[in-house]
Amino acid sequence: MERERIKPFIAARVAKELKSGQVVNLGIGIPTLVPDYLPDDIDIVLQSENGIIGTGAAPLPENADPFHITDAGGKPSSVASGGAFLDSSISFGLIRGGHVDCTVLGTLQVDQDGSLANWIIPGQKISGMGGAMDLVVGAKRVIIAMEHTAKGKPKILKKCTLPLTAVHCVDRIITEMCVMDVTDNGLLLIEYNPEFTIDDIRNNTEADFTIAENLKEMES
Repeated sequence: MERERIKPFIAARVAKELKSGQVVNLGIGIPTLVPDYLPDDIDIVLQSENGIIGTGAAPLPENADPFHITDAGGKPSSVASGGAFLDSSISFGLIRGGHVDCTVLGTLQVDQDGSLANWIIPGQKISGMGGAMDLVVGAKRVIIAMEHTAKGKPKILKKCTLPLTAVHCVDRIITEMCVMDVTDNGLLLIEYNPEFTIDDIRNNTEADFTIAENLKEMES
């Protein structure tokens, strides 16, 4: 798959997971592309943990207010009609209270037990964990949207080697190669991108996985 197609492909597939009426939190990176691929008949409420409920579309450069309205990643944002600004306690109260239906996050690593490492590489400076630790235990559903490998190395592992964000928290993994569910019996491959073979997926996945009997082709 051409490099420039990977992130849009993943975002488009993730968009198919979302349903009207849901409150959805989108992490930084690939998840922020998801709204571009939502069908017109899907109406969801986007929540940003830094204090917006009803996050709007990314503003045009001439309309951006980067000092006052930003998403959780610090990029210029907007508020949709009917949206509101919240203080941090209320925003995280929504998350911790189980009012977020789904969170879509990128990650550094995810393992076959559904544990997640997405906040730090030791020795590198970061701004902090943000809301990830709360989101993965507070949201009703956790979807990982990421590239399948990083610099040719698998990101879906038997066990995460980086500091964990949370354990046993991931429900579904979506990459440019496939869709996998985390089950009580390990990872289950439920969809594959026909641009890749099953052997391609195995060769780029350290974790063990089984193949669903009704395996389907991915559609973006």
